[in-house]
Amino acid sequence: MKIYRYPTKDSWKDLAKRPVLEQKEISGLITEIFAEVEKNGDKALIEFNKKFDKAETSILKVSEIEIKEAENQIQDELKQAIQQAKENISTFHASQKQEIQKIETTKGVVCWRENRAVERVGIYIPGGTAPLFSTVLMLAVPANLAGCKEIVLCTPPDQDGNINPAILYAAKLCGVSEIFKTGGAQAVAAMTFGTESIPAVNKIFGPGNQFVVAAKEYAQRYGVAIDMPAGPSEVLVIADEQAVPEFCAADLLSQAEHGSDSQVVFITTDLKVFNETISTVEQQIKELPRNEFAAQALENSSFILINTLKEALEFSNLYAPEHLILAINDFEKYIPEVQNAGSVFLGNYSCESAGDYASGTNHTLPTNGYAKNYSGVSLDSFVKKITFQQLSREGLQNLGKTIELMAEAEGLFAHKNAVSIRLK
Repeated sequence: MKIYRYPTKDSWKDLAKRPVLEQKEISGLITEIFAEVEKNGDKALIEFNKKFDKAETSILKVSEIEIKEAENQIQDELKQAIQQAKENISTFHASQKQEIQKIETTKGVVCWRENRAVERVGIYIPGGTAPLFSTVLMLAVPANLAGCKEIVLCTPPDQDGNINPAILYAAKLCGVSEIFKTGGAQAVAAMTFGTESIPAVNKIFGPGNQFVVAAKEYAQRYGVAIDMPAGPSEVLVIADEQAVPEFCAADLLSQAEHGSDSQVVFITTDLKVFNETISTVEQQIKELPRNEFAAQALENSSFILINTLKEALEFSNLYAPEHLILAINDFEKYIPEVQNAGSVFLGNYSCESAGDYASGTNHTLPTNGYAKNYSGVSLDSFVKKITFQQLSREGLQNLGKTIELMAEAEGLFAHKNAVSIRLK
């Protein structure tokens, strides 16, 4: 762990940096993978499954039989937990629906917006050592609420060519149209171009490692939209003297265990909480099955002792964390100070895991500082907003002169004439 006591502000920029792989290395590999998938389709994906996931897959599409068998492999208790999480996520995202509101901007000129669902969306679900079936809920639930006609899911298979049964169960429960056994950058390429099995989509959603993030960004060159650059997970915890070190340590480790490229940052104004949290992290990590990943993540993580909560929030806004936990007194007082964060957790009992699974908010959030200019996934992520307007004869008469003057000033006389010919 990197420990800093009262760092000067001129060092903050360096402290806020994330661990990154060599970009040239990533870019070259992404270009090769996209070219191979575009050229060879399913055959390329089957080879990549073998190369990257050590998985033998002759057929990419998950069958109905596999989905049915998966349901029988899951305990009823887990099914009930998934269903409760789905209900909460549905409730929160359904509240984001907006009524059509027609506005008369000038007498006789009426304007409004209407939502239209993105017709075909692709959702990427990380698999491997941590199969994120919770992400299926976070993406498929709002996609269905928005009215997307087709939801395509890609996730990497295990070495036997199977998909984690909880992913399959959640996908079926949430109305996913088709599920395919492919992961990594190659899955993003498949949803970009389409292959013999996998349809091309209009927009790609989902978190992933730096290769998946780079692939999503590369996909935009081919006219495919993405939700956001959502990469390796991160959390920033701000604590004062009333914070519980055991809780803080647990929250930090819950993000660190995602993978070696995750990052956690702990900031406190209290020396006792600072020392006890560091000590507790060292104790708790020993009990974790994924302690190797957590330990590697902690090597890129920072524990910072700082003078005031105002400075802590200032640093947080510079860092722009995916998850921000305010384990402080009077957190309501500091809410207006939060400018850059994906999702915020308030008080000692608002653990970040609640948002990851079942409170109702979405856990697909901007990372790597993108919280400065991106929001997390919401119902709006799955719709396009189309504007409409209707001008009556009276409306054009009221607005016509303004349009004519502006068009003429820009030298666009055909624009002016489109109004003048009607006024005559």
